[in-house]
Amino acid sequence: MQPVFREAVFADIPHLARIRLAVTENVLRDPTRITPQMYADFLEKDGRGWIALVDGDIVAFSYANRIDGSIWALFVDPRFEAQGLGKQLLSLATAWLFSLGFSRVTLSTGAGTRAAQFYARLGWQLASSSAGDNVFVLASP
Repeated sequence: MQPVFREAVFADIPHLARIRLAVTENVLRDPTRITPQMYADFLEKDGRGWIALVDGDIVAFSYANRIDGSIWALFVDPRFEAQGLGKQLLSLATAWLFSLGFSRVTLSTGAGTRAAQFYARLGWQLASSSAGDNVFVLASP
């Protein structure tokens, strides 16, 4: 079935947390570090989120931070990787940030990870690397 994309809503938060804890890379060592309130804040106050649904199930999500023009989260359920969901969700998030007037969008991810390779393939430029993290930048089109 064709994936459906839409903005995230409060009722989606338990599904987003489930996906965040299911990933096999960039594993959250302390699950209490990301609270339900953080997910809620990024829905309206600090940003906006989007989800991907396949057969009615939430299988991936992204969050954009309107405060600093960054991508706060992009995660895909491991069972649905390599299907273009992350690319589409990232496109929705960056387009929204650019529409707010940001001239560039930033994000950080682990150095040497599949995620770092993913961002580089999509044209993100490595801005800095330290303590095992890479910071990437994408300029407005």
